[in-house]
Amino acid sequence: MTAAMTAPGFPLGPISAVSGRAIVIAGDDIDTDRIIPARFLKCVTFDGLGEKVFSDDRAELSGEHPFDRAELQGASVLVVNRNFGCGSSREHAPQALMRWGIRAVVGESFAEIFYGNCLALGIPCFTASHANVLSLQEELTAYPNQDLSLSLATATLKASRGQVWQLELQAGPRLMLESGQWDATSQLLAQDAELARTAASLPYINGF
Repeated sequence: MTAAMTAPGFPLGPISAVSGRAIVIAGDDIDTDRIIPARFLKCVTFDGLGEKVFSDDRAELSGEHPFDRAELQGASVLVVNRNFGCGSSREHAPQALMRWGIRAVVGESFAEIFYGNCLALGIPCFTASHANVLSLQEELTAYPNQDLSLSLATATLKASRGQVWQLELQAGPRLMLESGQWDATSQLLAQDAELARTAASLPYINGF
């Protein structure tokens, strides 16, 4: 079962799989300022960040950037290389990717804070060897319209042309995603009755 979705299409609750087409962004050390430039950090909410993802890179390529290509619209899996998400710790970067439509990222390695920010949004970050990532990127570049299936339980990616790539997903994040523990808001709402009882017993809330 894939992640349940809220009305805007964002992940909610337990996540066991991600499916859909993929988009490839090649290159090492792609930092958060490239993912979402600093001038967009002045926003009050994260709404609208999706359309600004990779804004400067896209402007330079005049419509030829992968995030602008018509055949890649609606992709849900992002495939990258080494040290993706390095640079500043801005949570706007995974927020922008999620709001564009990305639901999982596959790469050689990720910056630690970016990885944690993705986990907090229910976006699994799978890793793979250099050779496996290059193989996957070559396949997806040659055949971009393939349907992919990512399993958290087996850490595998299956493509509709029949290929299977073995990935890695750390045990702790996998447990959080599969159990729904990553979703702090839902965890909090599930304890609403207990929270209300606790609040009712606090004198600094009800005793003045």
